[in-house]
Amino acid sequence: MIHIRPELIAPAGDAASMQAALQAGADSVYFGADQCNMRAASKGFTAKEFPDIRNLCTSYEAKAYLALNTTIYDGELPRIRELVAKAKTAELDAIICWDMAVIEACREAAMPFHLSTQASVSNFSAVRYYAGLGASMIVPARELTLAQVKSITKEIEKESLPVAIECFVHGAMCVAVSGRCFLSQELFGKSANRGECVQPCRRSYLVTDTEEDHELILGTDFVMSPRDLCAIEFIVPLIDAGIRAFKIEGRNRSPEYVQATTAAYRKAIDFCIEERSKPGFRKRNEELIGNLKEELALVYNRGFSNGFYFGRPMDAWSEAYGSQAGEKKTYIGTVVKYYPKAGVAEILIHARGLHSGEKVLIQGPRTGSLQMRVEEFYTNDLPSRSAGKGDTVTILCEKARKNDRVYVSLPRNGDR
Repeated sequence: MIHIRPELIAPAGDAASMQAALQAGADSVYFGADQCNMRAASKGFTAKEFPDIRNLCTSYEAKAYLALNTTIYDGELPRIRELVAKAKTAELDAIICWDMAVIEACREAAMPFHLSTQASVSNFSAVRYYAGLGASMIVPARELTLAQVKSITKEIEKESLPVAIECFVHGAMCVAVSGRCFLSQELFGKSANRGECVQPCRRSYLVTDTEEDHELILGTDFVMSPRDLCAIEFIVPLIDAGIRAFKIEGRNRSPEYVQATTAAYRKAIDFCIEERSKPGFRKRNEELIGNLKEELALVYNRGFSNGFYFGRPMDAWSEAYGSQAGEKKTYIGTVVKYYPKAGVAEILIHARGLHSGEKVLIQGPRTGSLQMRVEEFYTNDLPSRSAGKGDTVTILCEKARKNDRVYVSLPRNGDR
């Protein structure tokens, strides 16, 4: 059997995350434009940056997808048409959308488009319809099981439709069907369907019995807050289901999250494709996946679940608010100079300090996210094992840039 290597699509909420995704091996990145994407809290990009994004992705032989996947109102149609036209001019690879107005704008401009999961496509008939409109990639409703997805891909193959199925493999899950939630709008006037969700579902609540005057605090088990999807343990079944693109959720998450998740799924996919036919694959794959899951647990997560791939995830609700990551990052300073010939970065310590043996993260719009374990360094030009606020530290590292931000990554249960 020939196993087709699925496309790995990574999130890019800002320039640093985009660099991190590309450096970690993403086949493509998806990003938003101001005010027209489902992650309004992410910085996003302007239309003026589209050509630079195209050039950057080309340098990594990667594709660039613009997400215009919110509900669109009449007054925004000129803006949408302008963004589609500029995406076309910049030769971006596709626009991710679901609103028929955006689809129409893409069709008029002959701009390729992918259908967002917001369209709640749950059957082959809907796939055929959107493929007929020109969608080249479709993300089905996230509530589908793996068996349901496989049934759709078989029908696509049977009818030779020019469309591929893309599915999420990692990241946040929404309590509402395909993310169509109105709780944020009702409580805070911030619409989830406009990319403004403030996630009230992930908070504790006081439930009051008005007849008996009893109160119950729901805070230990967050009944509306699902754990994050993590499909690293079943990459093989996903490939066998005919899914042609694996998407990582996380345009609101940090560059180190993007780097870690992209790198993990890159390794898992490549190992599966390249080693599956060789003896001992299953055991070696289990060892690799175990290690990769440990790495994924270090960055932001709310605990892991299989999502809906194997049925309704009745035990997949988060037991605590916020990140369950094994590590957290703490800001310590900025890069003030980089010496390329020596491969040395000069860092001004602004907070906390640095100690020998700690994991350092250097992040910036052009640098992405560098990670290294610092054993030896200089403090104020002298060999040292520690540095404090106001000190200047020099360390060996890959290319960094002036004004890059520097962090240390610490175990959550072992902070200094």
